[in-house]
Parts: sequence; structure tokens; C-alpha cells
Amino acid sequence: MSTLVEECRDFIDMLHAKHHFSTHTLRQYQQDVRQFAEFLEERSRTSFAEVDVYTVRAYLSHLYDKGYARRTIARKLATLRSLFKHLIQRGRLTDNPLMLVATPKTEARLPRFLYPREVEQLLAVIDTGTPLGLRDRAIVETLYASGMRVSELVGLDLEDVDLATGQARVWGKGRKERIVLLGSYAIMAIGKYLKSGRPQLAAKCKDGLDQGALFLNHRGTRLSDRSIRRLLDKYARQLANLINLSPHVLRHTFATHLLNGGADIRVVQELLGHAHISTTQIYTHTTREALRQVYVDAHPRAKGAKP
Repeated sequence: MSTLVEECRDFIDMLHAKHHFSTHTLRQYQQDVRQFAEFLEERSRTSFAEVDVYTVRAYLSHLYDKGYARRTIARKLATLRSLFKHLIQRGRLTDNPLMLVATPKTEARLPRFLYPREVEQLLAVIDTGTPLGLRDRAIVETLYASGMRVSELVGLDLEDVDLATGQARVWGKGRKERIVLLGSYAIMAIGKYLKSGRPQLAAKCKDGLDQGALFLNHRGTRLSDRSIRRLLDKYARQLANLINLSPHVLRHTFATHLLNGGADIRVVQELLGHAHISTTQIYTHTTREALRQVYVDAHPRAKGAKP
């Protein structure tokens, strides 16, 4: 095993142990460091100790030539900064060549969200006549009603959900616990799934033991975040206007609809589990329809004049 591979694996193991990142986030880190390691191997570099500022800049040029967006390149560079910081802390390196490399500037990107009618269209294409359909309806309702992250959703156990109070306990980034609210539609959808969907899925588990996860796959075991992304993509393909649908789009939708409905931004911050208010402020964009309605309702001369 090469030194590059060993150091990459050690870095990923550290992230998994210390930061409790989701499977999806860890997979991104892993892909980023592996891609850089492959770039180095193609240039006969066998260790990260052989990397200098010119090597990093050549790698960034390589990514630009490959057609990667600035935002993606900035994320990959951030991964490398974390990697080299780790290597220095472990005593593998003494100098950090990333200190001399500037992060590519990226344009601010407003989060994509669904309009209420699009949420209704999404829910309408789910066939609730099957156990999997009942599960999928409950998943979409829960993501939209609570704003939880996909990693938080797949981590839910039966004991974490209290339908009587309409609350669920989730574990956010850094294993921070918080309570999210579900709302009447999500409560109803989860209740139907627990009664008529989950028992059939749980019975398919090979060892016959119910693992206690709330959302199960067709084999009776816990759903993965990748499975959630796939099922949303399946339903989005049935609706031409819902391209690039993801769990995070539903999280954006949750936040946007709350703010457009008049919710205080600090309340939304708490519900989303954001550590800093600045993270939540990106959701203060509003739809043109919402802006127009506020104008019509508030301005004394916005309404049609009488002849």
C-alpha cells in the first residue's frame, strides 16, 4: 500500500472518529483526497511531503481544464486544507503549501426551493397503495415539515419519534441533539406508514430482528442517505419541472416557506440546527409572488385605483 493511500485513509478515519460526518459528507471527502492522490501518482509523486505550492496550483488548473465549477474546486481545495492540517498535526509534514494558495472566488448561490404547488405535485405522484409508497410519502412529508438533514432522517429510530406531541429527536452535525417539529400531515403520513407499511418491510429482514430504524428499505434494514436521494430522483423524473430534486432542496423549501410566512429568523435557525445566524440568513430571499403580495397588502396605493 502506497504512502498516499495510507495517509488518505488515516485522514478519513480521523474525520469519521472526531467529526461524526454523514456518510454522504465522508464520501465527498474521500473522493476529493483520492482524486488528488491519483493526480500526484500520475506525476510520480509518492507522498504528500513532495507537494509544493506549484503542485497545488497545477492541480487547480487541471480541475479547471476538466470543467469543474468554481464552487466545486473551492470545496476540493478546502478538503486539501483539512488534509494538510491533519498531516502537520500528526507530524507527517512541517510545511503547508496550501497556505500560499488562494481559494477561487465563487458567486453567491441562492438555495433552490419548491413552491407550495410543486410540493403538492411531488406528493401527488407517490403511490401510497404499497408499503414502499407509504414509506416514501412519510419521508417527503417529514423532510418538508421538519427541515431535517437527510443524515438526520436516516438516523431516526422508532423511539426518537413521538407522534402524540408531533416531535422527533434528531442528531445533527457534530452529534448535537435537537428537537424538530413534524406537523399534522407528517404525523398522519408516519402513522399510516407505521401501521400499514413498516411491518411488511420489517418482516423481510433476513435475521428476523427488527433493528428499530424508523425508515426501512425493501430488505427490512435501515435506509441510507443515498437511497433517499434515489427515491426523490425517481419521483422528480415524473415531473418535468422538478429537476435536481434532493433532500436539501426540501430543507431549503422548509426554511423559505417559514420565512415567507412570517416566521422569525432566529426560530428558523433553531429549527434548522444552525450554529450561526449567518447560515440561516441566506434563506431570507423570497419569491417574486411573496414580495408582490406584501407590497399589495401593505402599500396604500398599490391596489387598483377607483375611477
